[in-house]
Amino acid sequence: MIEIVVKTENEERYVRVSEEELGGLVRRIGGDDDRFLVVQRIPDLPDVFAQVWHEADGDGDYTLEYRDGAADRHFQATVHDPEAVIATLAGWARREPGWDDGPAWSLLDMGAIQEVPPLDLDEEEREELEEYVLEVLVGGYSSRSELAELAEDYLVTGDDRPVSREQAEALVDRLWLERVAEQAGWQGETDPERLTRAFTALEEAGITARENFTCCRSCGQAEIGDEGGPDARGFVYFHTQCTDSAAAGHGLMLFYGGFDGSSETTAAIGHEVVAALGAAGLHTDWDGDPGQAITVTRLDWRRRLVG
Repeated sequence: MIEIVVKTENEERYVRVSEEELGGLVRRIGGDDDRFLVVQRIPDLPDVFAQVWHEADGDGDYTLEYRDGAADRHFQATVHDPEAVIATLAGWARREPGWDDGPAWSLLDMGAIQEVPPLDLDEEEREELEEYVLEVLVGGYSSRSELAELAEDYLVTGDDRPVSREQAEALVDRLWLERVAEQAGWQGETDPERLTRAFTALEEAGITARENFTCCRSCGQAEIGDEGGPDARGFVYFHTQCTDSAAAGHGLMLFYGGFDGSSETTAAIGHEVVAALGAAGLHTDWDGDPGQAITVTRLDWRRRLVG
């Protein structure tokens, strides 16, 4: 798998794809509402991305671009062959030496870079805003754009919007880069990665498993049935408030059940969930009561950012 996220014009999102899958996406684009791809490395970094545009009813060419850390380092090339586009994007994603040797790149004039004014907040408001953004960021499931939207809206009161989109993005980028630098020192598999491994095993065993799913238990219970395939026997999930609790060091609460609604099936699903978590090296607190949530304990919540 290539450590990238690929986003399409029609709002599909693919995380960690193979070169074959990337090739399929490149060859596919060209139709209405499906004319471009944006590719970011994992973890996403501000002003670092590649993108490609293609219209099937146009001249057949592909417009390939990449930005290398700032708007004044944004390059463009016209490529005739989709296979060359695929090779260039894959090379860029892997940082391969000479990945940019093929296309004839030209520097794009993106206009003057606008300086973002400092936040006009008192110290208490600034600290409150940063703490809120950092709490969600450490949870590890939000993208930079999602965090910027949260930061922009957090202090809104009526018509008063003290934080602009540009200020929100600047704040998020600073905190994001600090977290990326911190996670560079992490070694080996982290507890959230063990959790994902357990959820993947449960999914393969016929139990619909979702991380950071919906905003609360009521919404989760209402929506989890639409997530599973026709052969799913049951489910397990945790919602965003559970994520916040885990990131703050308070353990992670999991909700589970059987799709037939019986307590017997729910208890059986609970035992499978506990076993999968244990196999992944995680600790749980659950007494076998199907009416009680499972709590993952002794968690060191270090979820690597994706973007």
